[in-house]
Amino acid sequence: MGDRGGAGGSRRRRTGSRPTSQGGGGPAGADDEVGDAGAGGDAAALASAKDKNRDADVGSGYWDLRCHRLQDSLFSSDSGFSNYRGVLNWCVVMLILSNARLFLENLIKYGILVDPIQVVSLFLKDPYSWPALCLVIVANVFAVAAFQVEKRLAVGALTEQAGLLLHVVNLTTVLCFPAAVALLLESITPVGSVLALTVHTILFLKLVSYRDVNLWCRERRAKATAASGSKANGGAALCAVSYPDNLTYHDLYYFLFAPTLCYELNFPRSPRIRKRFLLRRLLEMLFFTQLQVGLIQQWMVPTIQNSMKPFKDMDYSRIMERLLKLAVPNHLIWLIFFYWLFHSCLNAVAELMQFGDREFYRDWWNSESVTYFWQNWNIPVHKWCIRHFYKPMLRRGSSKWAARTGVFLASAFFHEYLVSIPLRMFRLWAFTGMMAQIPLAWIVSRFFRGNYGNAAVWLTLIIGQPVAVLMYVHDYYVLNYEAPPAA
Repeated sequence: MGDRGGAGGSRRRRTGSRPTSQGGGGPAGADDEVGDAGAGGDAAALASAKDKNRDADVGSGYWDLRCHRLQDSLFSSDSGFSNYRGVLNWCVVMLILSNARLFLENLIKYGILVDPIQVVSLFLKDPYSWPALCLVIVANVFAVAAFQVEKRLAVGALTEQAGLLLHVVNLTTVLCFPAAVALLLESITPVGSVLALTVHTILFLKLVSYRDVNLWCRERRAKATAASGSKANGGAALCAVSYPDNLTYHDLYYFLFAPTLCYELNFPRSPRIRKRFLLRRLLEMLFFTQLQVGLIQQWMVPTIQNSMKPFKDMDYSRIMERLLKLAVPNHLIWLIFFYWLFHSCLNAVAELMQFGDREFYRDWWNSESVTYFWQNWNIPVHKWCIRHFYKPMLRRGSSKWAARTGVFLASAFFHEYLVSIPLRMFRLWAFTGMMAQIPLAWIVSRFFRGNYGNAAVWLTLIIGQPVAVLMYVHDYYVLNYEAPPAA
């Protein structure tokens, strides 16, 4: 209170006293009383002075002759004002209202198109044939093969060169075998192919990490002749598993089901399973699955179907209109998918397995550069790329630019692998889109900073994905449904 009184006194000295007809009993005098009361710390006197001030203002009609001061408008950067919470709420309300109008327009135009039974046909053509499920089950063969190779390497039954050759053959088969089945077997559906290929891609990345970490442990064991009591993985805990005690089926399958792509001998573990937390995640998974299916059937499918004629006629204005119309539901579904996968699904699996590291994503929505986005929106893949691709390339003498380009090249390959093979057509749109991130990242970092960079990242996310979707759908439609021209 003393500081406040001192500030009031200095303010009076700076502005000077104002003569009034009431001899200090008006507003200025009341202000002095407020300052004095504040200096003395008497709450009752402070309240009484405020009452006198208000009564003088209302009853006497005399006002302070000075009502202006040097200050900036709130929207000026020099004002220091930063509380735009109301503007943010307004944006949310406008977003809800605009999308509600679009959704109502969709219902009026097309009716209710949501059909949960139709989803089953996306996975099965023949109810007695389950090729995608068979591919998922066969994936165990490759995991066991990698495990057996590591067991023999640990006891010296295989040389490192022979082990590397067997791992390369096994990993190549992991990617090529399901691709061949998806391309040659007519009974497998595109959605079933995507799921099977995704499982094998995850298995490929996990087995690469499994092989690398066990190799590093063997190298450390060979060099640790002087330090006989050190752990192979550098762990300090007495109960930590050391190499080669980690080579068990329990350890292998825990890693295969854990929500990570990077292998460790001793994963961080949570103390218990939180049943309420797990139940919330499971309910979110169920709800958002139904929501995504409904939005795709009700909103995206009609928009994509109506986009075929403009593409066929090469009506560029209509193509742009269709693209912008598709951007809204596509982006909304992508955001829902992100929350469903990286928060609901991965946290549910982590909770069941008591997996302690729950950093599946970072604040990618604040990205001011394309590079920051790719480093933070998918942490399991980013960690794998850094640990098993980027840093090994640097250790082999590659430049940072070459290593970064290699990471984008590998990512582009897997994006195209997961799209072109299920659709049985090779157009390289996904590959081109991923490789285009390299010059895009340079342009955004060079010409856009701060909020402008963040807006540029959001714009590429909102517009870039619908472009790829329309290109693939158009090519798939032309290839499979459009009648060939008569001879």
